[in-house]
Amino acid sequence: MAEVLTKWRSGLARTSRTAFGRLATLLGATEITRETWDELEGLLIQADLGIETTRDVLDNLQRLVRSRGLTRSEELSQLLQAELRARLDAPPTLEWAHKTTVIVVVGVNGSGKTTTIAKLAQRFQSEGKTLLFGAADTFRAAAVDQLQIWGDRLKVDVIAGARESDPGAVAFSAVQSGAARGVDFVIVDTAGRLHTRFNLMEELKKVHRVIGKALPGAPHASWLVLDATTGQNALQQAKAFKEAVNVTGVILSKLDSSARGGMAFAIQRELSLPILYAGLGEKPEDLVPFDPDAFVRGILGS
Repeated sequence: MAEVLTKWRSGLARTSRTAFGRLATLLGATEITRETWDELEGLLIQADLGIETTRDVLDNLQRLVRSRGLTRSEELSQLLQAELRARLDAPPTLEWAHKTTVIVVVGVNGSGKTTTIAKLAQRFQSEGKTLLFGAADTFRAAAVDQLQIWGDRLKVDVIAGARESDPGAVAFSAVQSGAARGVDFVIVDTAGRLHTRFNLMEELKKVHRVIGKALPGAPHASWLVLDATTGQNALQQAKAFKEAVNVTGVILSKLDSSARGGMAFAIQRELSLPILYAGLGEKPEDLVPFDPDAFVRGILGS
């Protein structure tokens, strides 16, 4: 348990230092004043909790302070930790009821999607699972090559098509092949979509429909990789993808490189989507199941 907390604390050091670094001074042995609330508001917004979430947090804290008759700012520290924790749901237990489970991974270019797929594969392999990759990102020149490199390293076969071929056809072939071989997971990589491009999002919908024809009931999961360094912009991405393809879970990548870890609270508030995994570093083992308790302690540096 201590090792897990250390990993989270290390991975969230930048958010803790940059966004929450003033907490110790702010919540020191002083009286709670209007300035205390103003500074706390600025701190939470800087951490990318979002304006609405920040207002809700402050309203609840002020109500608790009044009801308990608190006067010292250091008494706010534990209240803040509890308030933040209450806004994060623990991820659901992932249970796979299908012989071949199809997971579609979506996200914009540069979000770390393909690398995240490789880390997921390594995690599944460590559990004794077999996999197949579908390289349905047929438009980015290096996308298929990148996935193939990871496939070679992990000894996972990759179903791919020619450059600029129909991504739906590639996804169809990958799912059919995976079902025929009886692998445990087929992970389909999709082209990095700009969430503002209508035609590209429509194509992504088509990929999902085609997968359902290849294997009724599939895809069984649609996971969105969000780059934590993009802050609130990631929320707009998430909204667009959720509307397009019924995203079932979020993976936060690059948390270790971000000073904006607070956007996790906005994702849960605005979208009610579970955060399944978090990327806390470059190594495969640094993709870890999301832990709300460790996350809150990590960003607060506690």
